[in-house]
Amino acid sequence: MDHLNEITLDELHEALASVEGNQPTQRLLAAIAYKHGVTQTELAKWHDTGRRTIYNWLMRLDTDEPLDEAVTDNHRSGRNRKLSEQELDKFRKSVHESPQEAGYDEQAWTTKLVRHHLMETYGVDYSIPSCRRLLKEAGLSYQKPRPENAKADPEDREEFDETLKKTAGRWTPQ
Repeated sequence: MDHLNEITLDELHEALASVEGNQPTQRLLAAIAYKHGVTQTELAKWHDTGRRTIYNWLMRLDTDEPLDEAVTDNHRSGRNRKLSEQELDKFRKSVHESPQEAGYDEQAWTTKLVRHHLMETYGVDYSIPSCRRLLKEAGLSYQKPRPENAKADPEDREEFDETLKKTAGRWTPQ
């Protein structure tokens, strides 16, 4: 490749010393190996990828920008959130309060209740796993009912059983 003739091994080593992350490091190491005579086919085997990928890595170096920037990917923001930051803050505050304060006849938050709440309040539909993630991000943890304590006072056990029936498998603040 002609464009690698314009780049010295010293420049590649300098760029290698200044980059962070696995991908940029791999790309520069492939370029250094290529400059030492390793073929694209061999590099593809070493990096467990295709020849076309190696070719693209080497072509990235044919640019006017610094080498450490040429081998680094641009930031990918991903999908936008369904809720704005203000709505997320409001949601987080609401799940730290009782569902009864939000107008629901429940003792504790469940993922199904959160899903319903998000649809009713904000008009957005989240999956159950996403509701679980939102609850975790809000600082809540999933509480499973535990076996009863045999040494507990019978009156306390009755009260516990009643509470357990109302809150079993619910999300509660940590």
